[in-house]
Amino acid sequence: MEERIRRIYAPMTETGFYILFCLRERMHGYSITQKVSRMTGKEVLISAGTMYGTLSKMEKDGLIRFVAEEEKRKLYEITPEGREVLDLELARIKRLYENAQGKEHHGDED
Repeated sequence: MEERIRRIYAPMTETGFYILFCLRERMHGYSITQKVSRMTGKEVLISAGTMYGTLSKMEKDGLIRFVAEEEKRKLYEITPEGREVLDLELARIKRLYENAQGKEHHGDED
């Protein structure tokens, strides 16, 4: 993963995380908004401006790609580089959770 991408996306914003997480399957912005709302019990609500700004930035940075247009809506999916960023964030969240549970992290020592 490019160091510039790591600096920009690690750690991720909650909104960015959910968008990338949802794009493990092809979706358009509105369906992502609806899915995130359902997944979080309406605690995370992504505005249209945030959604389309984030999709545009992630596409420019190579984390997602446009795959098709369906009923005038653009469908996107995660790229291999986006998957790397998502996996990095999932590992970070897991470590945070384990630390909160009183478990020590057993990764590489510095």
